[in-house]
Parts: sequence; structure tokens; C-alpha cells
Amino acid sequence: MNIQDIRKLFPILDQEVNGKKLVYLDSAATSQKPLPVIEALDKYYREYNSNVHRGVHTLGTKATDGYEGAREKVRRFINAKSMQEVIFTRGTTTAINTVAASYGRDNLQPGDEIVISYMEHHANIIPWQQVAKQTGASLKYIPLQQDGTISIEDVRKTVTDQTKIVSVMMVSNVLGSINPIKEITEIAHQHGAIMMVDAAQAAPHMKIDVQELNCDFLAFSGHKMCAPTGIGVLYGKKQLLEEMEPVETGGEMIDFVGLYESTWKELPWKFEAGTPIIAGAIGLGAAIDFLTDIGLDNIEAHEHKLASYAMERMSEIGMTIYGPTHRAGLITFNIEDVHPHDVATVLDAEGIAVRAGHHCAQPLMKWLEVSATARASFYLYNTEEEIDKLVEALIKTKEYFSNVF
Repeated sequence: MNIQDIRKLFPILDQEVNGKKLVYLDSAATSQKPLPVIEALDKYYREYNSNVHRGVHTLGTKATDGYEGAREKVRRFINAKSMQEVIFTRGTTTAINTVAASYGRDNLQPGDEIVISYMEHHANIIPWQQVAKQTGASLKYIPLQQDGTISIEDVRKTVTDQTKIVSVMMVSNVLGSINPIKEITEIAHQHGAIMMVDAAQAAPHMKIDVQELNCDFLAFSGHKMCAPTGIGVLYGKKQLLEEMEPVETGGEMIDFVGLYESTWKELPWKFEAGTPIIAGAIGLGAAIDFLTDIGLDNIEAHEHKLASYAMERMSEIGMTIYGPTHRAGLITFNIEDVHPHDVATVLDAEGIAVRAGHHCAQPLMKWLEVSATARASFYLYNTEEEIDKLVEALIKTKEYFSNVF
């Protein structure tokens, strides 16, 4: 499927913003949704909207089949051993909070260490801050190299025998750095620690094999990979999930309820209290089918090509670009003496959507010695022509503010 055929499947791209053809360069925040996903959601609500696991009527059975069928698609997508290792959540944030609040709360004590990095998203910082306060454990940070990458030597220096949890993002949402997760996992395991992976920026763009990585937990969100908002995944090794207590309790996750004691269902339902995100899971399943048909290798190659082209074009016009040369499909940048919000506002007037702010990574902004940056992020539906439009608009932005000041 060529790029133009792919673009035709995203109806939102066929519109004008401020009188200009939309150029959507904010997929790291949330991706657009293709027709197969939109149609899957529409079909569920039109034809078999019902609760799951409870009724024996036809609609309930179809809904349950769709929901659990999506779980099997996720299992294959990340190569988990069992469907019992796939927990549906509201997103990456909920998944990390679940591990922190359950595994972390029950397995940490004073003197223990939690290791993360300076590049982490707030969703992979704050849950660990909270559980450290609750348990008396300490939080440690892996330092970054000058180009915004993590070196294995620094990981070895930071992780010790007191480390019980290591939690690192697979791809940085600011720098585009692609972290050596398999090697970090090996080091964590050598010291008896478990490995949590934030794959929010990786799952939409590259193949993930949790068995090859050997990570203990991994989280990602559907809305960044063509699926609806409000659906995500927590992968966990079965043995660890079986030992953990559920964070949320109530209907659906129970086996037996007495007046004073209750027991839980087996995995994965132990961690899915209440009516689950049925439509979201079905939409995620459709998104996985869509991405798999195109091929994650093809998507990754396309994005690397776009990122390289954007780096080259944007470097020509003079601006600060953050992160390593070899990167995922995003460029974070600043124009001297122009606030990123002003940059984004001018670009929006040209029909170009980018992100501006601290990107939920304030510790990283402090490390970069900036308060905010602008970010253009690419996905399978973006083109080099759109990058050319971005560069033209950035030239206009520089000229406008040079005249103003």
C-alpha cells in the first residue's frame, strides 16, 4: 500500500485548517484514526453493543468474542506467551500506576531503590515518586549522554543490588532516543530487579517482542497507534501478575464475594474491575490489524526516512534541534528568541499542527536548560512534501519574529 492509498484511509486529513491544507505533525501526542478502526467502532455500537462476560444472549456473546479477540491480537502483536499476560487499561499511565501501586507497594521497603532516567514522561516519574514516599524506597536517575541517549555504562553504574525496580521508556517522546531496553533489562535482572518498559512511543512505530526483551512489565496506549482514546495495555509476566493484588476492585474481577471476604478471578480479569473498555479494545484490535497489514518494519523505515529528511531540511534554516542523530520519527526544536507556543501558533495559521510545551517531561526540560520546546512528530501517513511545508512555515516564522523584534 503506497502513501497516498494510506492517506485516503484517514478522513480527518482531507480538510483545511485556517484556509490551508491540514498538515498533521502531532502523532506523538495522539495519532489519527483510519477508516477500518472507525468502522469497527461504528459496527460495535450499531450491531452488537452489549456488556461482556455476563450475558448468554447473542449480542453479549458477540461483544465478548470481540473483546477477547482483541486481547489475542495484542498478545500476538507483542508476542506474549499467554492472553493471561495482557491486561486492558485506560492507557500507559494507568498501566504504570498499576505496577507501582501493586507490585511496588508490596515489594519495596526502606533502603530499596527505584531506577528511572531523566528523559521519562511524567507518567513514568510520578507513580514512582509516590510509591517511594509510601514505602521508604529511594528514587535514582540514570544520567544522559550529551546527545540525549542512555549509555549502558551509566546503567551499570546506577543499578545496584539495592535496586528492585528499573523503569525506562523505550523511545523518548522529546528526544526521539531509542533506548537499549534488552541490555538494560539484562542489567536489572543481574541485580535481582524487575524491568518495567514504557512503550507508548514505541508500540505504534516498531516491532515489540516482550519475550525477546525479557522485560517483566510493558505498557502502551491505543490512541497513539490509530486506536481510540481511553484504551491501553499492561503486559506482565504471568507469575508476577498472579502474585500481585488488584488496584481496583468491584464487579467483574471477583470470583466469590462473601460478607467479609472475597476472592478474585484468574488472570487477566483480576485487574479489570467493572465494565471494561469494550469498544476501545475492539478498536485497538482493528488498529493492530491495520498496522500489521501495512507492516511495522515498513512504518519504522518510513518514519526514519522522514526524520532524516526533516533533520536535514530544518538544520539548513538554523535552529536548535534536540536529541541524537539516529532517532525515532520526531524532531524537537527551538527557534532562538521565539517561544515555542508562538512558533506553534504561527504554524497553526499555516494549517500545520505541532506540539509546544514541556511535553510532560519537565525534568528533561531542566536537563536541556529550556522551559519548553516545539515538536513535529511523524507517522505512517506523513510525507516529505509535508515536511517541506513545515520548513517553509518555519522560515516565515523566523522572518516574522525578526521583524517584530
